[in-house]
Amino acid sequence: MGAIASPCVGLCSTTLGDSTCRGCQRADSEIRDWLGLDDDQRRARMAELDALRERVAGRYLRLVDAAALQAQLERHRIRFRPDQPGLSRAVELLRVGREQIRELTRYGLAPTEEGEGLALPELHARLAAELRAAADARGLALATRDASLSPSAFPAETPSCP
Repeated sequence: MGAIASPCVGLCSTTLGDSTCRGCQRADSEIRDWLGLDDDQRRARMAELDALRERVAGRYLRLVDAAALQAQLERHRIRFRPDQPGLSRAVELLRVGREQIRELTRYGLAPTEEGEGLALPELHARLAAELRAAADARGLALATRDASLSPSAFPAETPSCP
């Protein structure tokens, strides 16, 4: 059996009491139940999370060179999935490198009109706040949907990221 695909970025804030992880934007119940999902369900959830990240990041950033972004991610050893869209990858780049990056174009990115003139720490702060709000809303929708299904076969415990 191969590795189970996961959007985990190694920054799980659910262990600190958040109901939605600030790192991967999954709901705590989603993290807890991750290993119980089949491959298609996990792929669908990762696509939802990528779309959420792309929607939020797209307000502030444009991807202008996917190869440059990938090269920089690899150079700085920032984890990403091969099928992960560029702006979803950019969220991780900014989380890790917001204080060190001086020129976005070297990373294959350019600011949108809304992102123009923002220092990268401020841009990241806005992204993080908007991602958290969008992820919390997504988590509430998942909880509502899951509540209408049969009860979880998993014990209610603090999740740890798979």
